[in-house]
Amino acid sequence: MDKLKILVVDDESRMRKLVKDFLVKAGYDVIEAGDGEQAVDTFYAQKDIALIILDVMMPKMDGWQVCREIREISAKPIIMVTAKGEVFDKVLGLERGADDFVVKPFDMKELSARVKAVLRRYQTHTAQKDDDIIRFENIEISKMKYELKIKGKSIDIPPKELDLLYFLASNYNRVFTRDALLDKV
Repeated sequence: MDKLKILVVDDESRMRKLVKDFLVKAGYDVIEAGDGEQAVDTFYAQKDIALIILDVMMPKMDGWQVCREIREISAKPIIMVTAKGEVFDKVLGLERGADDFVVKPFDMKELSARVKAVLRRYQTHTAQKDDDIIRFENIEISKMKYELKIKGKSIDIPPKELDLLYFLASNYNRVFTRDALLDKV
């Protein structure tokens, strides 16, 4: 089986090397980028990246911009890493599309556990997307058939509510503002 590829983006070379060495020992293939522009270029060039570990404060293009640009074309998981530990920064990162948030300094074991958890959620969810049906325990949502089933029983639901439910289920573990939901659905 091929190793999962992780893109580590940080302007501090010592931090990149530390994270890379730990993840390589954990069995991942790691690619590095030293700034935001390089991260975006690398992401476009490497189609098989499974996850991005992204520092917030970087030259040329900060982590917020990189996250926003990647989110326009991909749902690949992103873990934001920053020295800013304020609730505002965490909420901002999650609203911009990050899947998780780690505050520096952090323990490598914690980062590894977060990587595994985010990958597990992402891989489980994407494996369910066959035939445009999303399944969560006793719930099935089919956008093609415009059908909602709970415990195998069809439920009548207005089309717009089904669209909203499908969108939220398709973007599992992401936070959206009301305006973003109105734009998307």
